[in-house]
Amino acid sequence: MTFIDMLNQIGATIVTTFHDVLPIAAILFGFQFAVIRKPLPNIGRVLMGFLWVLVGLSLFLIGLEWALFPLGRLMAQQLTDPGFLASVNNIEVLPDTVRELVWTDYYWVYLFAFFIGFATTIAEPSLIAVAIKANEVSGGAIGIWGLRLSVALGVAIGISLGCYRIVVGDPIHWYIMAGYVVVVLQTLVAPKLIIPLAYDSGGVTTSTVTVPLVAALGLGLAETVPGRNPIIDGFGLIAFASLFPIMSVMAYAQISQWISTRDKKSQQTS
Repeated sequence: MTFIDMLNQIGATIVTTFHDVLPIAAILFGFQFAVIRKPLPNIGRVLMGFLWVLVGLSLFLIGLEWALFPLGRLMAQQLTDPGFLASVNNIEVLPDTVRELVWTDYYWVYLFAFFIGFATTIAEPSLIAVAIKANEVSGGAIGIWGLRLSVALGVAIGISLGCYRIVVGDPIHWYIMAGYVVVVLQTLVAPKLIIPLAYDSGGVTTSTVTVPLVAALGLGLAETVPGRNPIIDGFGLIAFASLFPIMSVMAYAQISQWISTRDKKSQQTS
């Protein structure tokens, strides 16, 4: 890509982002001046904030296109390359002796999916914000790192399971249906304090950092695993990343409640 091409892409992205942000600004300012009918405080600061939103979104979208999407797809292609799989699984590489690959041969894919899901979720700004607010509102009863780690663990397990589904080619609806059955059962026994937060935790994971890499990983995996269709099999990892944190957060609360109850009983008996 030449320097001129880069400038053209940056300019086109800024224009597109401006068109996307314009309706939001129109609604906000429209309600402020036409419905509320009051002047907007700090109008200069608000306009400067919209300008920074425009710049930030444009740079973020360019970063996705130039870095995160290609990296996610490249890692999936490298981890599913026949030569790599042959070397790590001690498979003969001669065409007439290569055995058919099975799901266990892709264990590096599952490990990569687990770690990248965990790392991106820990770095997710929306999750950090929700964890801080939950800690403040609960008076410290909900730990910031406890919530972040439990959500990240759920995303990691969900993405790994989603990659397994792509490798074996199972229908996605069976996994999602089974997952929500578990969620409903957990909801019946989980502490009431954590249930709304657990459901919200599934949504905050599908945000700026996690989605691009997860989507690219799923598409790259579906394009390189033999017999998989990118349209049918490449999408769906984000659903796993949204579902499993609900389970992990409620499980975290249930374990914390059990430990607290056990400690109280031990103190009473001692």
